[in-house]
Amino acid sequence: MNKTVTLVNAWAAYEEKYPDGSITDFCRYHLLREKQEEPVNTAAQTGGLQPLKPEGLLLKTMGRIVRLHQLYARIALEGTGISQFEEFALLNTITRLKDPRKSDVIYATIYEMSTGTDLLNRLRKSGYITEVTDPADRRSKRVKITAAGEKVLQAAVKRLSQMVTMMLHDMDLDDVLLCVQLLKHLEIKFSARWPEDKGRTFDEIYTSVMSE
Repeated sequence: MNKTVTLVNAWAAYEEKYPDGSITDFCRYHLLREKQEEPVNTAAQTGGLQPLKPEGLLLKTMGRIVRLHQLYARIALEGTGISQFEEFALLNTITRLKDPRKSDVIYATIYEMSTGTDLLNRLRKSGYITEVTDPADRRSKRVKITAAGEKVLQAAVKRLSQMVTMMLHDMDLDDVLLCVQLLKHLEIKFSARWPEDKGRTFDEIYTSVMSE
């Protein structure tokens, strides 16, 4: 087949699968698929038995990376005034959302309501946030970061930026961007679903997702 036709067909298939992808994203994706690399040696991976399905292996790998990220983040945050990554995520989200409701902060950071509420209470007791009654709905509370909260947030951002650089410094930037490109749709989809799915049974969620 003519090389131009092959490339156009590859672009059409990519665009159908990733309609928001750019030409740069396509080139990165296409080059990776064209690499003739050895199959992944799952035996070299740690953490007990490996999932039989590739999808399970991917999610297990992602889960272990997230856990390691949390562990190293806890070390990086020592001395900043924040003790764990979850507190950083909440402070950062409060700053980004501009005086949001407590429930909005918790949903945006994908925490359970009870866990998010406990963490916000801890931040309030530390003097990093304040709570005010929502003028539009007196049953709910809005939160705002304090000057002390902004100070510890800045310190945390600096340390966590160093940690991110440390953990990914062996990866080429193109590979990092490709991972983001391939996984962002999964994150967007289930982040949007989570507020409604959290009250459903797994069977209900599974049926809904698989019917889309």
